[in-house]
Amino acid sequence: MTAYLGQGERGLRATLRAFAPHDWLVFVYLLVLNLALLPRIGSPSYASSAVRMGLLLGFFLLVVVAVRSGHLRDGLFAPLLYRIALQGTVQTSYFFFAAFLPLVNPRSYDSTLHTLDIQLFGFEPCLALEPYIDGFTSEWFAFFYFCYFLILALHTIPILLFVEYERLLGEFAMGMLILFCMGHIFYMIVPGFGPVRALSHQFTLGFPHGFWVDTVMETVKSGGAQKDIFPSLHTAAPTFITLFSFRNRRHLPYRFSWPIVGFFAANIIVATLFLRWHWLIDVVAGLALAVLAWWLSVVLTRHELDRRLRHNLGRVWPCFGLRRSAPQASR
Repeated sequence: MTAYLGQGERGLRATLRAFAPHDWLVFVYLLVLNLALLPRIGSPSYASSAVRMGLLLGFFLLVVVAVRSGHLRDGLFAPLLYRIALQGTVQTSYFFFAAFLPLVNPRSYDSTLHTLDIQLFGFEPCLALEPYIDGFTSEWFAFFYFCYFLILALHTIPILLFVEYERLLGEFAMGMLILFCMGHIFYMIVPGFGPVRALSHQFTLGFPHGFWVDTVMETVKSGGAQKDIFPSLHTAAPTFITLFSFRNRRHLPYRFSWPIVGFFAANIIVATLFLRWHWLIDVVAGLALAVLAWWLSVVLTRHELDRRLRHNLGRVWPCFGLRRSAPQASR
């Protein structure tokens, strides 16, 4: 019995040792979401939110422990389930925030954020941009605002599914997880509706109807979390992808794509202000988060690749196919 327990303890230590930094990051993130619900036990919407967040945490732990312990080794399902357990749970949690955020923090900090804008910058961009609202500018910025989802999809899906180069895959995935985990946590700490509601009494012009304007308004209304403004992830994610693309500009396709991504990112950032979704301080916080995530992704990926190589811990991200290569040294 003692030998059996000792073997189990060594197996647990080996499994935990094989955890990567992004495994711990997502675990802590999902754990925080579940713990944030505890003070709301008994609230009308507590049960549904608790089940949703509990299932995300349970699925994550089941898959990651199975992969890191070596019990899940299939060349197709292990990598796919692992990616869903990491990126999928974080992204899925956002779609629960419409009910989750008002439950865990019913306050709104719009007045505080607006005051900070005036004190720090001396103006509110959404009000300053109002005279420029017309059919063309509204459609222009609504189009780029919607392209946020396209930029994310065109980078996240191919990199997660088809890139085997550990340094590139690790930096991108680590950076994106830092962005969204930290961003979502701040949504709980600093919730708000943005200028579109908080300053509605000061606007004199509305946006004219158009294909992209109507599409964006309907998308935000039906799928948005409503109180998800600080920091602006519409700012942080495209900015991070631009920095990532510029860092890898010696490689295809980033040699040609980084200026295009940068152009789209700049327009998306302006669109968040023009369309009245964000305060300027939200955008500044998004830029700071993007730079922090980019820097941490480089440092943590380099350290993790070296650690796994030294201790023969296998790949950071399980690769598709039957070939199981060792982690590549950082460079």
